[in-house]
Amino acid sequence: MSFSDPYSPAWEPLLEAAWQAWERAYAPYSGFRVGAALAWTHGAAVPGCNVENASYPVGQCAERTAVGAAVSQGMAVGDLRALVVVTEADTLSPPCGACRQVLAEFAEDLPILLSNRQRRSLCGLRELLPQAFTGRNLAP
Repeated sequence: MSFSDPYSPAWEPLLEAAWQAWERAYAPYSGFRVGAALAWTHGAAVPGCNVENASYPVGQCAERTAVGAAVSQGMAVGDLRALVVVTEADTLSPPCGACRQVLAEFAEDLPILLSNRQRRSLCGLRELLPQAFTGRNLAP
């Protein structure tokens, strides 16, 4: 299946998983719930949701929660295929800068579907984070 069209059936399992994660988000301080789900080469959709904390800097974004869960299931660099990020905001919400950096570690050409209840938009991680710093930058 292809992730090149925002309305491709390939996105549907990820959207469903992301909205289910959105339901479980822990956002008592901002009220801004985020759900995410990723596809990787050797497994089913891996969901993630944001988890806020009273000590604001230690909160966790939905995208990084999904990546951590996928890594714990065996995902490695090069295995990440696609990501969905959902919110109920009127404006579609891309991953934050920290999440973009973490995602680039696993797939610089990652297709990312941004969605709310009314719209979808497809973008690429390279578009959101050009010239990402990755492990290749550490090579001698």
